[in-house]
Amino acid sequence: MISFLPRPLHGLLMAILLLANTIFWVLPLYALVILKLLLPIKPVRHALSDLMSLLAQSWAACNSFYANHLMRIDWDIRLPANLNRRGQYLACANHQSWNDIFVLMRAFGYKAPFFKFFLKQELIWVPLLGLAWWGLDYPFMKRFTRAQVLKNPSLKGKDMETTRKACEKFKDLPVMVLNFLEGTRLTPEKQASQNSPYQHLLKPKSGGFAFATTAFGERLNALLDITIVYPDGSVGFWEFLCGDVRRVVVDVREITIPSEFFAGDYESDSAFRSRYHQWIAALWSEKDQKISEILSNASRR
Repeated sequence: MISFLPRPLHGLLMAILLLANTIFWVLPLYALVILKLLLPIKPVRHALSDLMSLLAQSWAACNSFYANHLMRIDWDIRLPANLNRRGQYLACANHQSWNDIFVLMRAFGYKAPFFKFFLKQELIWVPLLGLAWWGLDYPFMKRFTRAQVLKNPSLKGKDMETTRKACEKFKDLPVMVLNFLEGTRLTPEKQASQNSPYQHLLKPKSGGFAFATTAFGERLNALLDITIVYPDGSVGFWEFLCGDVRRVVVDVREITIPSEFFAGDYESDSAFRSRYHQWIAALWSEKDQKISEILSNASRR
Protein backbone atom coordinates (compact mmCIF):
# COMPACT_ATOMS: atom_id res chain seq x y z
CA MET A 1 0.00 0.00 0.00
CA ILE A 2 1.51 3.30 -1.09
CA SER A 3 -1.51 5.50 -0.41
CA PHE A 4 0.50 7.46 2.17
CA LEU A 5 2.59 8.99 -0.64
CA PRO A 6 1.76 12.42 -2.07
CA ARG A 7 -0.46 12.11 -5.16
CA PRO A 8 2.23 12.92 -7.78
CA LEU A 9 4.68 10.44 -6.26
CA HIS A 10 1.96 7.79 -6.07
CA GLY A 11 1.15 8.32 -9.74
CA LEU A 12 4.82 8.37 -10.79
CA LEU A 13 5.62 5.14 -8.92
CA MET A 14 2.61 3.36 -10.42
CA ALA A 15 3.56 4.59 -13.91
CA ILE A 16 7.13 3.30 -13.49
CA LEU A 17 5.90 -0.09 -12.27
CA LEU A 18 3.45 -0.44 -15.15
CA LEU A 19 6.11 0.57 -17.68
CA ALA A 20 8.64 -1.90 -16.25
CA ASN A 21 6.03 -4.65 -16.29
CA THR A 22 5.14 -3.86 -19.90
CA ILE A 23 8.78 -4.00 -21.03
CA PHE A 24 9.30 -7.29 -19.15
CA TRP A 25 6.43 -9.06 -20.92
CA VAL A 26 6.53 -7.37 -24.31
CA LEU A 27 10.08 -8.47 -25.18
CA PRO A 28 9.31 -12.23 -25.23
CA LEU A 29 6.05 -11.42 -27.00
CA TYR A 30 8.02 -9.67 -29.77
CA ALA A 31 10.13 -12.82 -30.16
CA LEU A 32 6.97 -14.88 -30.64
CA VAL A 33 5.66 -12.35 -33.18
CA ILE A 34 8.81 -12.90 -35.26
CA LEU A 35 8.42 -16.69 -34.99
CA LYS A 36 4.80 -16.40 -36.06
CA LEU A 37 5.84 -14.46 -39.16
CA LEU A 38 8.59 -16.94 -40.03
CA LEU A 39 6.49 -20.07 -39.50
CA PRO A 40 3.25 -19.69 -41.50
CA ILE A 41 2.03 -23.19 -40.57
CA LYS A 42 -1.52 -23.08 -39.21
CA PRO A 43 -1.13 -25.41 -36.16
CA VAL A 44 2.15 -23.70 -35.23
CA ARG A 45 0.62 -20.24 -35.59
CA HIS A 46 -2.33 -21.28 -33.40
CA ALA A 47 0.04 -22.63 -30.73
CA LEU A 48 2.06 -19.40 -30.84
CA SER A 49 -1.14 -17.33 -30.63
CA ASP A 50 -2.15 -19.28 -27.51
CA LEU A 51 1.25 -18.65 -25.95
CA MET A 52 1.13 -14.95 -26.84
CA SER A 53 -2.30 -14.63 -25.25
CA LEU A 54 -0.94 -16.29 -22.10
CA LEU A 55 1.89 -13.74 -22.00
CA ALA A 56 -0.65 -10.93 -22.41
CA GLN A 57 -2.76 -12.33 -19.57
CA SER A 58 0.33 -12.61 -17.38
CA TRP A 59 1.13 -8.96 -18.11
CA ALA A 60 -2.44 -8.07 -17.14
CA ALA A 61 -2.22 -10.20 -13.98
CA CYS A 62 0.88 -8.30 -12.82
CA ASN A 63 -0.88 -4.99 -13.47
CA SER A 64 -3.80 -6.28 -11.40
CA PHE A 65 -1.41 -7.28 -8.60
CA TYR A 66 -0.21 -3.68 -8.38
CA ALA A 67 -3.81 -2.44 -8.33
CA ASN A 68 -4.75 -4.91 -5.58
CA HIS A 69 -1.80 -4.27 -3.30
CA LEU A 70 -0.67 -0.71 -3.99
CA MET A 71 -3.96 1.12 -4.58
CA ARG A 72 -6.88 1.59 -2.20
CA ILE A 73 -9.63 0.54 -4.59
CA ASP A 74 -12.79 -1.22 -3.44
CA TRP A 75 -13.37 -3.69 -6.29
CA ASP A 76 -16.87 -5.07 -6.81
CA ILE A 77 -16.50 -7.64 -9.61
CA ARG A 78 -19.57 -9.66 -10.63
CA LEU A 79 -18.75 -12.41 -13.15
CA PRO A 80 -20.81 -15.35 -14.41
CA ALA A 81 -19.76 -18.56 -12.67
CA ASN A 82 -19.34 -20.66 -15.82
CA LEU A 83 -16.92 -18.63 -17.95
CA ASN A 84 -14.83 -20.84 -20.24
CA ARG A 85 -11.14 -19.95 -20.70
CA ARG A 86 -11.17 -21.87 -24.00
CA GLY A 87 -14.44 -20.39 -25.21
CA GLN A 88 -15.38 -17.79 -27.79
CA TYR A 89 -17.28 -14.72 -26.68
CA LEU A 90 -18.48 -11.42 -28.01
CA ALA A 91 -18.42 -8.74 -25.34
CA CYS A 92 -19.85 -5.23 -25.26
CA ALA A 93 -19.14 -2.57 -22.66
CA ASN A 94 -19.83 1.06 -21.92
CA HIS A 95 -16.79 3.33 -22.25
CA GLN A 96 -15.77 6.26 -20.04
CA SER A 97 -11.96 6.45 -20.00
CA TRP A 98 -8.69 4.61 -20.67
CA ASN A 99 -9.11 3.21 -17.16
CA ASP A 100 -11.76 0.88 -18.55
CA ILE A 101 -9.08 -1.32 -20.17
CA PHE A 102 -7.14 -1.60 -16.89
CA VAL A 103 -10.37 -2.34 -15.03
CA LEU A 104 -11.33 -5.11 -17.47
CA MET A 105 -7.90 -6.73 -17.10
CA ARG A 106 -8.45 -6.75 -13.33
CA ALA A 107 -11.99 -8.09 -13.68
CA PHE A 108 -11.37 -11.08 -15.96
CA GLY A 109 -7.82 -12.18 -15.10
CA TYR A 110 -7.35 -15.79 -16.24
CA LYS A 111 -11.07 -16.60 -15.95
CA ALA A 112 -11.84 -15.99 -19.65
CA PRO A 113 -9.91 -15.70 -22.93
CA PHE A 114 -7.82 -12.54 -23.13
CA PHE A 115 -9.98 -9.87 -24.71
CA LYS A 116 -9.22 -8.27 -28.06
CA PHE A 117 -10.80 -5.08 -29.24
CA PHE A 118 -10.92 -2.93 -32.35
CA LEU A 119 -8.36 -0.12 -32.41
CA LYS A 120 -7.98 3.06 -34.40
CA GLN A 121 -5.28 2.70 -37.06
CA GLU A 122 -3.21 5.47 -35.45
CA LEU A 123 -2.74 3.42 -32.26
CA ILE A 124 -0.35 1.03 -34.01
CA TRP A 125 2.30 3.73 -33.36
CA VAL A 126 1.87 3.63 -29.57
CA PRO A 127 5.32 2.79 -28.13
CA LEU A 128 5.70 -0.85 -27.00
CA LEU A 129 1.99 -1.65 -27.17
CA GLY A 130 1.31 -0.89 -30.84
CA LEU A 131 3.48 -3.74 -32.15
CA ALA A 132 2.22 -6.03 -29.37
CA TRP A 133 -1.40 -5.35 -30.36
CA TRP A 134 -0.55 -6.05 -33.99
CA GLY A 135 1.20 -9.31 -33.06
CA LEU A 136 -1.81 -10.37 -30.98
CA ASP A 137 -4.02 -9.83 -34.06
CA TYR A 138 -5.95 -6.90 -32.65
CA PRO A 139 -7.95 -5.46 -35.58
CA PHE A 140 -6.91 -1.94 -36.58
CA MET A 141 -9.72 0.15 -38.05
CA LYS A 142 -9.09 3.03 -40.44
CA ARG A 143 -11.95 5.48 -40.08
CA PHE A 144 -13.13 7.56 -43.03
CA THR A 145 -15.19 10.74 -42.93
CA ARG A 146 -18.46 11.03 -44.85
CA ALA A 147 -16.72 13.44 -47.25
CA GLN A 148 -13.96 10.90 -47.96
CA VAL A 149 -16.51 8.16 -48.68
CA LEU A 150 -18.51 10.44 -50.99
CA LYS A 151 -15.32 11.31 -52.86
CA ASN A 152 -14.20 7.67 -53.05
CA PRO A 153 -17.19 5.27 -52.72
CA SER A 154 -14.86 2.25 -52.69
CA LEU A 155 -14.00 3.18 -49.09
CA LYS A 156 -17.53 2.35 -47.97
CA GLY A 157 -17.62 -0.86 -45.96
CA LYS A 158 -13.85 -1.08 -45.43
CA ASP A 159 -14.28 -1.27 -41.65
CA MET A 160 -16.79 -4.09 -42.06
CA GLU A 161 -14.29 -5.98 -44.22
CA THR A 162 -11.65 -5.51 -41.50
CA THR A 163 -14.12 -6.93 -38.97
CA ARG A 164 -14.81 -9.97 -41.17
CA LYS A 165 -11.11 -10.72 -41.69
CA ALA A 166 -10.37 -10.36 -37.97
CA CYS A 167 -13.13 -12.78 -37.04
CA GLU A 168 -11.82 -15.27 -39.62
CA LYS A 169 -8.45 -15.20 -37.83
CA PHE A 170 -10.11 -15.83 -34.47
CA LYS A 171 -12.57 -18.54 -35.51
CA ASP A 172 -10.46 -21.49 -34.31
CA LEU A 173 -8.99 -19.80 -31.23
CA PRO A 174 -10.22 -19.04 -27.70
CA VAL A 175 -11.07 -15.36 -27.80
CA MET A 176 -13.18 -12.60 -26.34
CA VAL A 177 -13.87 -9.91 -28.95
CA LEU A 178 -14.67 -6.74 -27.04
CA ASN A 179 -16.50 -3.81 -28.56
CA PHE A 180 -17.20 -0.45 -26.95
CA LEU A 181 -20.46 0.03 -28.82
CA GLU A 182 -20.63 3.76 -28.16
CA GLY A 183 -17.54 4.16 -30.36
CA THR A 184 -16.02 6.83 -28.14
CA ARG A 185 -15.62 7.78 -24.49
CA LEU A 186 -18.67 9.21 -22.74
CA THR A 187 -18.66 12.94 -22.00
CA PRO A 188 -21.58 15.26 -21.16
CA GLU A 189 -20.83 17.23 -24.34
CA LYS A 190 -21.04 14.15 -26.58
CA GLN A 191 -24.20 13.01 -24.83
CA ALA A 192 -25.83 16.40 -25.39
CA SER A 193 -24.76 16.64 -29.03
CA GLN A 194 -26.23 13.18 -29.71
CA ASN A 195 -29.44 13.96 -27.86
CA SER A 196 -28.91 10.51 -26.33
CA PRO A 197 -32.07 8.87 -24.95
CA TYR A 198 -29.97 7.27 -22.18
CA GLN A 199 -29.14 8.81 -18.83
CA HIS A 200 -25.64 7.32 -18.50
CA LEU A 201 -24.72 6.24 -22.04
CA LEU A 202 -24.17 7.37 -25.60
CA LYS A 203 -26.10 5.78 -28.44
CA PRO A 204 -24.70 2.35 -29.43
CA LYS A 205 -23.34 1.61 -32.90
CA SER A 206 -24.14 -1.94 -33.89
CA GLY A 207 -22.80 -2.43 -37.44
CA GLY A 208 -19.39 -3.93 -36.63
CA PHE A 209 -20.88 -5.98 -33.81
CA ALA A 210 -23.48 -7.44 -36.17
CA PHE A 211 -20.75 -8.45 -38.62
CA ALA A 212 -18.80 -10.12 -35.81
CA THR A 213 -21.94 -11.99 -34.72
CA THR A 214 -22.55 -13.45 -38.17
CA ALA A 215 -18.83 -14.12 -38.80
CA PHE A 216 -18.51 -16.26 -35.65
CA GLY A 217 -21.98 -17.74 -35.89
CA GLU A 218 -23.00 -20.60 -33.62
CA ARG A 219 -19.42 -21.16 -32.40
CA LEU A 220 -20.01 -18.32 -29.94
CA ASN A 221 -20.52 -19.40 -26.34
CA ALA A 222 -22.44 -16.24 -25.46
CA LEU A 223 -22.51 -12.47 -25.40
CA LEU A 224 -20.90 -10.92 -22.33
CA ASP A 225 -22.67 -7.68 -21.47
CA ILE A 226 -20.20 -5.67 -19.36
CA THR A 227 -21.22 -2.65 -17.30
CA ILE A 228 -18.43 -0.53 -15.79
CA VAL A 229 -19.32 2.00 -13.09
CA TYR A 230 -17.15 4.42 -11.13
CA PRO A 231 -19.52 5.38 -8.27
CA ASP A 232 -17.44 8.44 -7.36
CA GLY A 233 -17.14 9.57 -10.98
CA SER A 234 -14.83 8.76 -13.88
CA VAL A 235 -11.36 10.36 -13.99
CA GLY A 236 -8.38 10.31 -16.36
CA PHE A 237 -5.65 7.66 -16.33
CA TRP A 238 -3.14 9.88 -14.51
CA GLU A 239 -5.68 10.57 -11.76
CA PHE A 240 -6.33 6.83 -11.61
CA LEU A 241 -2.60 6.16 -11.09
CA CYS A 242 -2.50 8.87 -8.43
CA GLY A 243 -5.09 6.94 -6.40
CA ASP A 244 -8.13 9.14 -7.00
CA VAL A 245 -10.40 6.18 -7.81
CA ARG A 246 -11.68 4.46 -4.68
CA ARG A 247 -14.57 2.33 -5.94
CA VAL A 248 -15.11 0.34 -9.14
CA VAL A 249 -18.04 -1.90 -10.04
CA VAL A 250 -17.91 -4.32 -12.97
CA ASP A 251 -21.12 -6.23 -13.64
CA VAL A 252 -20.97 -8.95 -16.32
CA ARG A 253 -23.99 -10.91 -17.47
CA GLU A 254 -23.95 -13.78 -19.94
CA ILE A 255 -26.59 -13.50 -22.65
CA THR A 256 -27.61 -16.09 -25.23
CA ILE A 257 -27.44 -14.54 -28.69
CA PRO A 258 -30.66 -15.09 -30.69
CA SER A 259 -29.89 -17.68 -33.39
CA GLU A 260 -31.49 -15.50 -36.08
CA PHE A 261 -28.50 -13.14 -35.85
CA PHE A 262 -25.96 -15.80 -36.82
CA ALA A 263 -26.91 -15.92 -40.50
CA GLY A 264 -28.40 -12.56 -41.51
CA ASP A 265 -27.10 -9.91 -43.91
CA TYR A 266 -26.73 -6.68 -41.95
CA GLU A 267 -25.70 -4.59 -44.97
CA SER A 268 -28.35 -5.64 -47.47
CA ASP A 269 -31.32 -6.84 -45.40
CA SER A 270 -33.07 -3.82 -43.88
CA ALA A 271 -35.46 -6.00 -41.84
CA PHE A 272 -32.53 -7.91 -40.30
CA ARG A 273 -30.72 -4.64 -39.62
CA SER A 274 -33.79 -3.21 -37.89
CA ARG A 275 -34.20 -6.29 -35.66
CA TYR A 276 -30.53 -6.19 -34.72
CA HIS A 277 -30.75 -2.48 -33.87
CA GLN A 278 -33.79 -3.16 -31.68
CA TRP A 279 -31.97 -5.97 -29.85
CA ILE A 280 -28.93 -3.79 -29.13
CA ALA A 281 -31.14 -0.85 -28.12
CA ALA A 282 -32.94 -3.10 -25.61
CA LEU A 283 -29.60 -4.27 -24.18
CA TRP A 284 -28.50 -0.66 -23.89
CA SER A 285 -31.68 0.37 -22.09
CA GLU A 286 -31.14 -2.45 -19.59
CA LYS A 287 -27.52 -1.36 -19.15
CA ASP A 288 -28.62 2.22 -18.49
CA GLN A 289 -31.02 0.97 -15.81
CA LYS A 290 -28.30 -1.24 -14.32
CA ILE A 291 -25.97 1.77 -13.99
CA SER A 292 -28.73 3.72 -12.23
CA GLU A 293 -29.24 0.83 -9.78
CA ILE A 294 -25.51 0.51 -9.06
CA LEU A 295 -25.15 4.25 -8.45
CA SER A 296 -28.24 4.28 -6.23
CA ASN A 297 -26.93 1.39 -4.12
CA ALA A 298 -23.46 2.96 -3.92
CA SER A 299 -24.88 6.25 -2.65
CA ARG A 300 -26.42 4.43 0.32
CA ARG A 301 -23.10 2.95 1.44
